[in-house]
Amino acid sequence: MRISLPAAFVAAVLLLDAFLHLFWLVRPAADPRALSLAVLNFEAPFTARVLVPLIVMLTVAALSVIAVSLGRGGRLAKTATLALGGGLLVRAELGLAWAFGLGTDTGTPFYWLNLLLYTPLCVALGFATDAVLIRAPHLTAQTSTSPR
Repeated sequence: MRISLPAAFVAAVLLLDAFLHLFWLVRPAADPRALSLAVLNFEAPFTARVLVPLIVMLTVAALSVIAVSLGRGGRLAKTATLALGGGLLVRAELGLAWAFGLGTDTGTPFYWLNLLLYTPLCVALGFATDAVLIRAPHLTAQTSTSPR
């Protein structure tokens, strides 16, 4: 069995994002405030306490999507993948609000990154995650072969 194209896409983007967070952990930004405002639209620390859980969460989400695509991982992987898809679509909706200038200054780097990268990527990833769940092989219950 091979990983589906939507699962490969989602996992690749999540692992790339995990790598970026790892990069910021190993090599902190010269101006963490500017990076935080460009990426998040608010100030947040880029410390191990914040970055390590994000790296782990992104990696687990990528592995869950791959597992579901391969018909493995059970309900836990499907639940994680479903939560990922829902979270991505909620982020996409917020991104659309920000794209219309609600809650963000249209002259900031965040506005343009959100408009041109974050929101379209979240929409694509959300739908790709949904495609993984829809196409996922059904988990078959194992039957007991013990005598009655």
